[in-house]
Amino acid sequence: MTFRRIRIQGLGVIDDAELELTDGLNVITGETGAGKTMVVSGLGLLLGARADAGLVRVGVGQAVVEGEVDVPVDHPAARRVEEAGGDVADGLLLARTVAAEGRSRAHVGGRSAPVGVLTEVGEHLVAVHGQADQWRLRDAEQHRILLDEAGGRQIADALAAYRARYEAWLASRARLAELARTSVERELRITTLRSALEEIEAVDPQEGEEDTLRAESERLTYAEELRNAAQQAHDLLAGPDGMGEDQPFAGELLSGAAAALAPASAHDEELAGLRQRLEEIAYLTADLAADLASYASGIEVDEERLDEVHRRRSELGALLRRFGPGTVEALAFARSAAVELATLDISDEDRAALAEATTALGSEVGRLGWELSELRRQTAERVGQEVGAELRHLAMGSATLSVHVAPRVVEPAERDDESGLVPLPDGRTAQPRSHGLDEVEIRLAANPGAPARSVARAASGGELSRVMLALEVVCGGGGVPTYVFDEVDAGVGGRAALDLGARLARLADTAQVIVVTHLGQVAAYADRHLVVRKSTDGQVTRSGVAVVEGAEREAEVARMLGGVADSEAALEHARELIGRRAAGAAS
Repeated sequence: MTFRRIRIQGLGVIDDAELELTDGLNVITGETGAGKTMVVSGLGLLLGARADAGLVRVGVGQAVVEGEVDVPVDHPAARRVEEAGGDVADGLLLARTVAAEGRSRAHVGGRSAPVGVLTEVGEHLVAVHGQADQWRLRDAEQHRILLDEAGGRQIADALAAYRARYEAWLASRARLAELARTSVERELRITTLRSALEEIEAVDPQEGEEDTLRAESERLTYAEELRNAAQQAHDLLAGPDGMGEDQPFAGELLSGAAAALAPASAHDEELAGLRQRLEEIAYLTADLAADLASYASGIEVDEERLDEVHRRRSELGALLRRFGPGTVEALAFARSAAVELATLDISDEDRAALAEATTALGSEVGRLGWELSELRRQTAERVGQEVGAELRHLAMGSATLSVHVAPRVVEPAERDDESGLVPLPDGRTAQPRSHGLDEVEIRLAANPGAPARSVARAASGGELSRVMLALEVVCGGGGVPTYVFDEVDAGVGGRAALDLGARLARLADTAQVIVVTHLGQVAAYADRHLVVRKSTDGQVTRSGVAVVEGAEREAEVARMLGGVADSEAALEHARELIGRRAAGAAS
């Protein structure tokens, strides 16, 4: 589940660039102003970011960004694309165009789609961490998801057990609420349903019966006319008894015509064929005449049966006017009415038993939710310690991260309706939700003595990217298959830069990572190194992207380290850093 290719055309300084990405750590570098940020902006457009006509390159009609993603057909992103009418059989194709006048269009899986679909698909594929795009830290729900990822199988199993009880409790509460309607209203509904079922049972309609009766009524009503018509047709084909020689009939005429052709047909194949067709028609005419005679003899004028059919149709019509245009609808109503009656018509003892079961389920929800909360608190303590250790390697040694976990306790004065609350083992009550009882918030104290605040408000853009990197590393990086980091190296240098590169590489062991950086120490850890290069003819400036390897890569890392690409000292340093990464990967 990784991006394989991203193509950007007409976006800012980028004229036409294609990024061939790989698993692991993809590093994007380039001189200031070359257009590195445009790569992230292009990816943002591909993931549903708001279109800005100002990003369209001057002199072109539109900017186009395309992406190819390897994704299994059962992945949530693939399922969402299929729901939108797209095709993922050969991989997932995403595309976004932004016109110079501001109009934007999106395509997913080869089909046009609202931009919102790109956003939904993107949230299953990529987490972008940059100064202006920290949605995982701004969304409180994502704090809980990160914590649960860190808890692994233990929290997943506890959450599954809790959720099963929670859903059973909701269903039991809904059933009890249905029974809690006023007794007068409930009894009236029971009486209505029972009366309707008795009426339908008394008539006992059969599916499709109205059509069968309609056809039989027509046949009986016009029996004499039907019989006379069939007999007359028979007589014209086969002749009636006593018909004279001066009254020829169709069968006799056909036989005569075939006999007239017989002598001459021996001398010509075409005429023989015509004679054979005449004989076949004569045979068919005789068969048809026999069938007409049988039909006419089977028609009976039965006034008694006709009256019976009329009575049944009248009885059935009265029923269908009340319960459906046809017997299919009337029988469907009877089935649904029987189900509803069974849910309403229960004894007081059964209702009391249901209330008791609902209370017991609520207690189970509270107990399992408390156990889940305890696991989350234990995990939160570990995550805080481990992320703190990571931050010390990312030039944030003074920062302290903590994860606040607490059930949504409802105080007595706030309990307008206790039916939606569950008891906790400590005697309090809490408001349960599908994911548990807890409110989870990741908090950061940026400096010693500073109050811990929600991490999205307590750190700068570059610090947020590093906090997010530490969290992704500690929590397992299992949320999405691809991570993008922009400005993660802001304010970082020296030894901390090497540590930053090492942690990006560690995250890349389990996910695809794309990072835009100006630090050679980070670039040295790349599994694939892409350089954004700017060129000009004196009038027009454009940028492209190229993969660098071997000596070309060493020169780029050297430039980043010392400002020059041909300094032997810088080149030696670059080789040392790249070799250290290669040795670490080999071990």
